[in-house]
Amino acid sequence: MNALANAPAALLSCSDLDVRVADRMLVRQLTLAIQRGTMTCVLGRNGAGKTLTLHTLCGLRAPAAGSLLFDGRPLDDWPRRPLARQLGLLSQTSEDPFPSSVLDTTLIGRHPHIGFWQWESESDRAIARAALQSVDMDTLETREIDTLSGGERRRVAIATLLAQDPELMLLDEPINHLDPQHQIDVLRLLRARADAGRAVVMSLHDIGLATRFGDQALLLFGNGEWLHGPVQRVLNEATISRLYGVTVRELTWEGGRTFVTV
Repeated sequence: MNALANAPAALLSCSDLDVRVADRMLVRQLTLAIQRGTMTCVLGRNGAGKTLTLHTLCGLRAPAAGSLLFDGRPLDDWPRRPLARQLGLLSQTSEDPFPSSVLDTTLIGRHPHIGFWQWESESDRAIARAALQSVDMDTLETREIDTLSGGERRRVAIATLLAQDPELMLLDEPINHLDPQHQIDVLRLLRARADAGRAVVMSLHDIGLATRFGDQALLLFGNGEWLHGPVQRVLNEATISRLYGVTVRELTWEGGRTFVTV
């Protein structure tokens, strides 16, 4: 196992964190630090624990063991509303039980910033519209949410998280359902957020995109084992082949690299 030192500037850190489901130990004694200004890519097979780990890191489920700190304070000590202004999660799927427009759905991201019994302000609407514009959905703000395609709905979900404007964004397969152009656009957008001083942690299945956009990689092997470190060191033929149980070869070109199965 490998991990970055728990530096004082860490926005989110965990120590000896266990993630368990039923009788399976998915992640054992995870110790890492998520720094501001970085993008961390989480990779692993289906069922390896990527989603449960993200949910544990944001406090949606309790770890089987270990500790979590957000901005130097135990995660459990944070009141939910202040924490929601600082930490945001994009789930794998979105549910829309009630009719709503695209804009009103995106405005949900502003709710942690709005007082009880208060309506969204013009400033909140401007932030939501800017978020929709950043994912190329601003022209559809009046559309009913249940009329969108899967890819369009995914981009609205990303816009909602951007409108929330947290310091740390945890995203579970953010480019799921997106065409190649919008995949790259979204990853560039998240990369820009990280470069501006926020922190991004996201699960991906595309190893080439992880090497292109990520700073750190967290590999989950599904049996408790994990590996964490810079993408240039962690993502290689040996580790990727072991991670997915297939033989891969690395392809490189000036300014980039990716992996293909053989």
